[in-house]
Parts: sequence; C-alpha cells; structure tokens
Amino acid sequence: MSTNKSIIFKGTGTALITPFKDGKVDYFALTSLIERQIAAGVEALIICGTTGESSTLQDDEHRCVIEHAVTVSAGRVPIVAGTGSNDTDYAVSLSRDACRAGADGLLVVTPYYNKTNEAGLVKHYYAIADASDKPVILYNVPSRTGMNISLKAYKAMAEHPNIVAAKEASGDISAIMRLMDTCGDSMRVYSGNDDQALPLIACGAIGVISTVSNVIPAEFSDLIRKALEGDFATANLLRRKYAPLMDAMFTTVNPIPVKAACSSLGLCSPEIRLPLVPMEGEDLEKLRGVMKAAEVL
Repeated sequence: MSTNKSIIFKGTGTALITPFKDGKVDYFALTSLIERQIAAGVEALIICGTTGESSTLQDDEHRCVIEHAVTVSAGRVPIVAGTGSNDTDYAVSLSRDACRAGADGLLVVTPYYNKTNEAGLVKHYYAIADASDKPVILYNVPSRTGMNISLKAYKAMAEHPNIVAAKEASGDISAIMRLMDTCGDSMRVYSGNDDQALPLIACGAIGVISTVSNVIPAEFSDLIRKALEGDFATANLLRRKYAPLMDAMFTTVNPIPVKAACSSLGLCSPEIRLPLVPMEGEDLEKLRGVMKAAEVL
C-alpha cells in the first residue's frame, strides 16, 4: 500500500452550509461564514458537501461557490470540495472543475440510488482519483446512499496514491477500527459523525468533518484539538457539554437543523432549497432551547 501520502488537514473540517437569499446563493453571507470559521480556528472548510446542499446547486453555482471559498480563504485553511455523484463521468467533471478552481482536496461520496458492486465502486473512485491533481477523501455514509464501503474495497482504494483518507459516517465503530488497523497511513480516517469523533480519534482517526462546528466552530475545534493532543479528560468534558447540541443537529434531515441554528445566530437566512423545508414552530423552539442551554444563543 502507498503510505507516503499527504494529509490535507488534521483536526476539524467544517462541512459548511451554503446560505441562500431570494433563491440565489448569498455570497455576502458566505464570506462572513468563512471568515467566522477561520477566525474560530478550524483547520479546514468542506464546501458543497451534503451540509452545503450540493444536490440542489446548479453546476455554475457549485463551481462559483468553490471558487468563492478559495478566494476568501486565500490559503489560510485548506478548501475541500464536494464533487461526488452517482454518474462517474459527472463526478470526474466536477472534480476537474474543483481542481481548476483551486480546491486543496476533494470529498467524494459513494454512488447513490443506482449504487454499484465492489468492483464498480473501486473503478468509480479510481477514475475520479486519476482525473484529479488533488488528494481525494472517500465519503462513506450508507444511511444516505444505500451502500457501504467494505474493508476489501478500502484496501484496494488505499493502493491509489491520490486516495488519501475516508470520511467515515457508517456509525460502525468496530468496522472503522478495522479499517484503521488494516490500512494505517495509506487510508487515514476522519469521523463523519460529530458524536463519534472522540472515540475514533482515540483509536487513530486524525479529525472530523463536522456539522455542529457551523454553530460552535471555536468550541468544537478545541474539543478535537484536545483529543488529538491526548487530553481526553478535557475533550470529554467538552463533549458532554455539547452532546445535546450535536444530537439536535440531526433531529431531522441535515442540514435543516444546522441552517436553522445558524439563522438563529443571525449568520444567514433560514432559506433552504426544496425538497427540504425550514425548521419552524415547536421544533425550532426546541432547537433554540438546546442552544440556550449550551450557552450558544
């Protein structure tokens, strides 16, 4: 296996929301969100991922949002662009566009709906990694895609020099531990679930791609840094404090709650694109109650 691979980032990468206003991307709010994250000390920004509503962005919007993030960040933190699709050619096209836009890495979700078998999955990722001049992070989230990356497939993809890591959101900690034990530095791991970041770092993960850090970037990145430094006692105290907020981000489909939370903080409009709808009424009041209890609101 190839072991001399670059690390795009170590620590907290925020899966940034995409703010909208009157049906269009709100670039003014996007700039403010990026600046807030960088000032708070996060180690990377993930643009146009699931939390960024990539599935409802038009091609030109997808490209422009990545370009904007690259321009605003100006090299201060790595920009990782979501470029996954269940159409390999389209994913290759998105990946090339992101590389040209200046992204530092790609986050590529497994094919969804049509899915594939193990051989097809490996060929899919190899085609994308071959077309990219930036490192690739695989994204395993079977609850959304309907397929899971097997250990055998991970081992095959770890052979590719441009496939450097996995965002693991399967929720199966035992399987993720086997992945880390088997592939080591040839397939580094980021937790894809905020609530599992601490135990996974204890077992060898190098960070998290986070939803809740949209809301508490300084606090959550501090939690992750403490864990990476081996100060698990302090990290666990922070985890306990913010666990209800982490849970609140997934009381309904992501990114509905996180966008509602960011709107409640005055960071953006609550606008979200169909088929998702904004959080309202009792659900919104419950979310704000959790934010107040965590001393966020």
